[in-house]
Formats: sequence, C-alpha cells, structure tokens
Amino acid sequence: MILLSDPRVHAVPVVECGEPLAEVTGAPELRLDPRERDPEGAYGRMRSGVLARLRRAARELPDGIVPLVVEGHRSVTEQARRFAAYEDRLRAAGVTDPVERHRRAAAFVSPVEVAPHCAGAAVDLTLADATGAELDMGGAVNGHRAGSEATCPFDAPGLSRTARHHRDLLARALRSAGFVNYPTEWWHWSYGDRYWALTTGADGAVYGPVE
Repeated sequence: MILLSDPRVHAVPVVECGEPLAEVTGAPELRLDPRERDPEGAYGRMRSGVLARLRRAARELPDGIVPLVVEGHRSVTEQARRFAAYEDRLRAAGVTDPVERHRRAAAFVSPVEVAPHCAGAAVDLTLADATGAELDMGGAVNGHRAGSEATCPFDAPGLSRTARHHRDLLARALRSAGFVNYPTEWWHWSYGDRYWALTTGADGAVYGPVE
C-alpha cells in the first residue's frame, strides 16, 4: 500500500493547470454536509474539473442514492494543524520514533506538501438516500478520530454485506469518473493530484496547492 508519506508521491511533478475552485452547492446531483464547515467555506469547494467528475459519478448511482460531500478543499494551515494533532495523538500513545510517527500519521492525514485536499483535488464523501439519511458504510467518515481505525480502510475485514455493497457502489461510480481511493480511508477520493498521478501512471499532477 502506498501512503502519502511515500517519497515517490513527493517526487511526482506538478504542472498546475490553473483551474478555479467551484462551489458544491451549485450541483443539483450532490448534497453538502455541514459537519466539516469552516469559516471560509472551503469545505464546500473543489476544482471545477473535480466537481464535474463528481457530478458525472453521481449520475452512475442507482436512483434514490446521492453522494453526500463532507469535505473538499482544505487550507494549508488547517492541513498542518490536523497532521500535527494526529502526530501528537500518536506520541501520547507511545510512538516515539519520529519517522514511524510521521508514517503512521500519513495513513489518515496527509503531509501538507502533498495533501490532495489542499490542491482542491480530493473529496471526502459518503452515500445518502433521497431524504439525506446516510447509508450504512460499515464505519463513519473520519472514523479514525474516534479510534475506529479498523473500519476505515476501504477493504476493511468484517464488514456486513450491506456495508460492503454500499462501498462497492461508491467505488464503481467514482472510479468510472477517474477518481482514485486512498485505501486507508474508504471515504477519500481524488483526481489530478500527486497521489492520483502516481497510482494511475500519469506523467504528473495537474493540481497543486491552492488558496
């Protein structure tokens, strides 16, 4: 499994395409959840090309099931804060080696320099029914924050048949639109960033950090 801390991710070149951030609220095929709302509203934005692909993925889902977007863009400052906080949690748990602490933190929070969210290239999302009620995905979005790391990987063992079906629905729709999953987080998908480029064999990323 390739983690975002892998030097190969950092080595991927970025040729910034200059595409603007776009608002999720303008997309009728999507719902935007407020749980990660930030004062600037960054959570509800992503690159316009990423949003177009997400809308295309939404149309691949069965009738009555919609993507529920939890978070898109994230500032560099907020990304750094989250990474430091997770490292602090690992330090408190007895992970004293800084290299190992950095590697383990990167399983759930990207190092700032390669963070897909900071590039507007990533989306954290789940599925909901037509009323907005979340479907059973076998674990919560950002479950690692509550100590539920075991349910976070896309291929986590022990999932119910229903949860596995819902994760597979999400994956088929998003992959059909070109997204890649970060395998330690079933809810995290990206397009056009360094991780996407490395895992798909693209020549480079088209999205770098944007504010």
